[in-house]
Amino acid sequence: MDLSKAFVDFAQLGAEWVLWLLIVLSVISIGVMIDRFLWFRARDTDTDAFNRELRGAFARDEIDRVVGKYKDDPAVPIQVALRGLAERQHGAEAVAEAMHGERARWRRTADKNLIVLGTLGNNVPFIGLFGTVLGVMSAFVELTLKDAEAEKRTLETIAEALSATAFGLFVAIPAVIAFNFFTRKIKVMMGGADECAHQVLSLVHAETHARAQGKTLEEPKPAPAPAPVRE
Repeated sequence: MDLSKAFVDFAQLGAEWVLWLLIVLSVISIGVMIDRFLWFRARDTDTDAFNRELRGAFARDEIDRVVGKYKDDPAVPIQVALRGLAERQHGAEAVAEAMHGERARWRRTADKNLIVLGTLGNNVPFIGLFGTVLGVMSAFVELTLKDAEAEKRTLETIAEALSATAFGLFVAIPAVIAFNFFTRKIKVMMGGADECAHQVLSLVHAETHARAQGKTLEEPKPAPAPAPVRE
């Protein structure tokens, strides 16, 4: 069988099945967006406030209170810090390794299904374009038919074919935006985790040094109030 003839026959299926495929892919894309949005929303936190409380807890020897208060907090920076605090009796090196492993675990969880958005954003337009090509080929076949409805069917087929490309872009653009947004959220979240991890590590080092000298950590001083603005 002639391969080109077989492909022309396949093109007679038109672009409708491609449109249905794009609809399925759009549902998958929206599902991933909702899942990631809810996941990230539950893990936002004020790292500055947590670090201030952590410094005070080290100075007052209230680490257990802080751990108990935040043990069920879903925020990633806090969970990374708590993982390090759990190892502080084993030294600063154990603390650093524990927090590094916890950070990597959360990073892997944060990345979950983002590859779906990236793949759809990059490839869905080509699927729509493929549907358009099939539709145009089908339209040319319609032109070979010498009947009164041939021109009408040809125009309808071309319109359907072009809609495949348009719908492909309609699916791909939100996927690309969401992928970039969540990628940025991961960077910010991991930056907060690094900030808390460095805070824990510095406090563990300071605590070890103070104990070696028979001293205790000083209570952190509150930040000075901003000077009033003169009119």
